[in-house]
Amino acid sequence: MSFVSHIFVFYFLPVVLLCYHLIPRNSHLLRKVFLLVASYTFYAWLNPWFAVVVFCTTIFNYVLSKFMAHCGGRHSRSLLMIFSVTVNLGLLGLFKYAVFFQNNLNDVLKLFGADTFPAIKIVLPVGISFFTFKILSYTIDVYRGTPSAHSFLDFACYVAFFPQLLSGPIQRYGTTDAKSEPVPTFVEQLNKHRHCLSTFSYGVALFILGFAKKVFLANVAGEIADAVFAAEAPGTLDAWFGVAAYTFQLYFDFSAYSEMAIGLGSMLGFECSRNFNSPYLANSITDFWRRWHISLSSWFRDYLYIPLGGNRKGIIRSYLNLVVVFLLCGLWHGANWTFIIWGVYHGILLIFERLSGKKTFYLYLPKTMQICATFVLVTVGWVFFRSPTIAGAWRLLSVMFTASPPQGGSILLGAVIYTPAHLVTMTVCSVLAFQPVQALDWAKMITWSKALILVILFCLSLMTMFTQTFTSFLYFRF
Repeated sequence: MSFVSHIFVFYFLPVVLLCYHLIPRNSHLLRKVFLLVASYTFYAWLNPWFAVVVFCTTIFNYVLSKFMAHCGGRHSRSLLMIFSVTVNLGLLGLFKYAVFFQNNLNDVLKLFGADTFPAIKIVLPVGISFFTFKILSYTIDVYRGTPSAHSFLDFACYVAFFPQLLSGPIQRYGTTDAKSEPVPTFVEQLNKHRHCLSTFSYGVALFILGFAKKVFLANVAGEIADAVFAAEAPGTLDAWFGVAAYTFQLYFDFSAYSEMAIGLGSMLGFECSRNFNSPYLANSITDFWRRWHISLSSWFRDYLYIPLGGNRKGIIRSYLNLVVVFLLCGLWHGANWTFIIWGVYHGILLIFERLSGKKTFYLYLPKTMQICATFVLVTVGWVFFRSPTIAGAWRLLSVMFTASPPQGGSILLGAVIYTPAHLVTMTVCSVLAFQPVQALDWAKMITWSKALILVILFCLSLMTMFTQTFTSFLYFRF
């Protein structure tokens, strides 16, 4: 079930909010049970078997964490933690990467004239990358000494919490990210609900703003990007326009989901740290990763980069750790060599910035030029992120950096992408992407004038939603 659908907006969400808030505040058990049922209903709507995967994974990790918490020996705890990580990543690998590895193995076998393996088809559970990382953060934290879940119900609510189930943010169970905004842990909020009109209105405002960003900006920018990436021989200007459109689409699509998820959580009495902080205002790649997909980048930092040694074991090891982390970050996003190249690309850029130190060329430019240079570097990386093949990415990049006119059927591409609606959308995207005030800041204090704007915006968004073909959030595929 998508947040941007009439089933969710007109049926699921009103029923869940009404029933949840009709339950007495002191009935914590009943509220947890209802929240869990609602979350599984939300997920099973896509495919009932997906809910079975989540439920079985939840039981396994809950039982294992209990053994880990009550196991006295460090060696035994380490073995249990390794077993948990192996099983969870193995499950993720089976669903997400089995076909990718089989296809690559078959390609190698073909080179040597050997028989290939028959093709397999596996349905990928939506959001498996996100709830797997949530579970891993929990089990690793328990290994490090964080108390395990008090009850299975608490842990099940954490794993299946429907606002965050499909595309995050990746909130932690019993710990918080020390470098993010200070918010109570999920388990604290689960057992000590804080409800008031201001938090509910804040959540409603965030949900509407995210809804509007998805419908008005991300979906329309996606039309431009799809047309350009599908063209056989676009011109240089068309290529840059299409890649810029995808750059905006990805940001407004994913930040919209994060804002809607945080807003839904706030309506239910849960608080979550922001997941984006004006990433296209970054003045370096290092700064970009402090602002983009914050919950994921902090996860890789705390559960992979630092355990690998971080920057504590010398310069060479530090750079190697960066490459490993971003290679896996790319692979986490998708089972394709293009994602791996995208991850390594960012890892190399970060190494370059660390090698250069204060001599990095960014520092010799005015602040505005630093931001522009970073934006161009990030935009180039998104070409690999969006392209289905490496050859397609290189072909588009060659057009972008070599003056080329459109050829063949692509001559008509301009008539498709440079429409008044598209030009207005790209202008609005450019303005909103390069300003520091985010939806989370704007929605903190709701006045009567803001309330009127939100009502009008939501009505227009709903009407627009019915005129568009269904477009799922981009990160559902990850």
